[in-house]
Amino acid sequence: MSTDRRRQVYDRAIRKEFSFLKSTDSIAHLHAHSIVIADGDGLLVPLCELHADDAELIATLSEWRRENSRAFPTQFPVTVEGTRRWLRAGVLGVEDRLLFLVCDRHGRPVGHLGFANALAGDCQIEIDNVVRGDKEAQPALMSAAMQALVAWGEEMFGPREIHLRVFEDNEHAVTFYERLGFVRVGAIALRCEERPGGVVAFVPIADGREADRWFLCMTYVPAPSAADHSEMILTAGPSMSAREAGYALDAVRTGWNDRHADYLKAFAESFREYVGTDYALPTSSCTGALHLSLLALGIGPGDEVIVPDLTWVATANVVAYTGATPVFADVEEDSWCLHPAAFAAAITPRTKAVMPVHMYGHPARMDAIVEIARRYGIRIVEDAAPSIGAEVAGRRTGGFGDAAGFSFQGAKLLVSGEGGMLVTDDAEVYERARYLWNFGHEGDFWIGETGWKYKLSNVQAAIGLGQLERVDELVEAKRRVFDWYAEELDGVAGVTLAREASWARSIYWMTSIRVDPEFGLTRTEMRSALRDAGVDSRPVFPAISRYPMWSQRQEPGRVADAIGSSGINLPSGVRLRRHEVARVGEAIRAALRRADTAGPLRAPHAAERPAAA
Repeated sequence: MSTDRRRQVYDRAIRKEFSFLKSTDSIAHLHAHSIVIADGDGLLVPLCELHADDAELIATLSEWRRENSRAFPTQFPVTVEGTRRWLRAGVLGVEDRLLFLVCDRHGRPVGHLGFANALAGDCQIEIDNVVRGDKEAQPALMSAAMQALVAWGEEMFGPREIHLRVFEDNEHAVTFYERLGFVRVGAIALRCEERPGGVVAFVPIADGREADRWFLCMTYVPAPSAADHSEMILTAGPSMSAREAGYALDAVRTGWNDRHADYLKAFAESFREYVGTDYALPTSSCTGALHLSLLALGIGPGDEVIVPDLTWVATANVVAYTGATPVFADVEEDSWCLHPAAFAAAITPRTKAVMPVHMYGHPARMDAIVEIARRYGIRIVEDAAPSIGAEVAGRRTGGFGDAAGFSFQGAKLLVSGEGGMLVTDDAEVYERARYLWNFGHEGDFWIGETGWKYKLSNVQAAIGLGQLERVDELVEAKRRVFDWYAEELDGVAGVTLAREASWARSIYWMTSIRVDPEFGLTRTEMRSALRDAGVDSRPVFPAISRYPMWSQRQEPGRVADAIGSSGINLPSGVRLRRHEVARVGEAIRAALRRADTAGPLRAPHAAERPAAA
């Protein structure tokens, strides 16, 4: 992603999320919009519209401001009315400022902290207004609250820097921040000015005059991961925000009877608009969406459907579900997706459809695939399961073929637990799929023909809608993780990082490598070394033509077989942090160093040898 695009995504995320949290006006949603501190020891509750007329809370905030006035650069007589105006104009009315109440495990507010100036720099965010109001609050709560705030900020926005400013003579606060991982990076000289109305302000000076006080500038530097690797770094893991929690809670409370499809309709409409198609149908899985797509296109016994040899088994299974025959074609070296030439070579008079897969979030070469398919009158169903947001020539996956299916399974970029979406521009395909999607139901309890139960639930759609409203931030998080791996593995011999092709924009749902067997290390040995270092991984799919259940046997594709026996998916969750990627990188390099000094090359382990076709 370009720097400009990254900045646009960051700025938009700040505006959206800050506004969303501050607009909360119902106690029913307030806790759903809060951040959990240290496994339930408390909550960070966003100061929001609900608090704007809370007289008791405003009086408490006034008292806290009065008691902690020396910690702020501008000091003035504090009043309840002044605090009320500050809350409205200085917090709720500032688009890049967000303040949280720190509440203990009983829900009682004991302090506050938040972010400010989040749009002022280049993807930088400042911690602001850290106040411990109740000196008798449970021990270490403010430390845990700060850690929760930093973790939330990193997860939601991926800022380039989290920083703060604190008076140098506030030794207790400086020690507090240093203990939490903030380091000194500079200082600002301040001059004291007395202003009308009893206001005292400390303002920066740059003319060399003697300073009255100093502002320390401190930046957050995360501590390196624990040496004992006691916590496994997992391959995936979703990011769930206040949106998903709030929407799901609303669906649970109100999404029944005449409102049973509110979130289903909203999710489908938003998804259709995002992908750029005319229709969208929420399904219980991507498998269901692909199956319905083939059925709606009239695929059945006697037909052949070409699928890439490197994919999850569902791509070929749905072909078999219709009674048609899956025909396997090899993939490209760079994209790991269906090779257009292999697709063309596999066409026979029985070929009725092709199912390109946007492998691990990298799009297939759809321009060439579409041209070939149209030339031979072949229908196209995109298996876009893991590729929401991926692009070819500025067009998003899912909008190139006659229909497409997406997945929201729990390891994907956009998740709803389980679920999928069928998208199409063809009204007839949509109506036929929708008919089969609900048992062939024609009204009352009349069933016109055998259909399927492939419907998504309203609660899952509520979670999916919240995720979709954050999809650009989630894509950027994936791409940022890849960039970190690229830094870690730059120039490292023995592994090859799978990169996006020059014509594509990948979402890097999975960051993947290939292990070079000539280096003396098998994939199994590399994964074992990673596991010993506390790093989870997954093998890339084998060439699926090797599976025993297909009615038509084929030799595996050369490229698909090579990638399928040497590829590894590394930890790629959107919540992954830079120091965790560094730990993975070091584990890979350490395994390669050991292999490099182990002597003659070894034969592959039995588990790594290709099986007979």
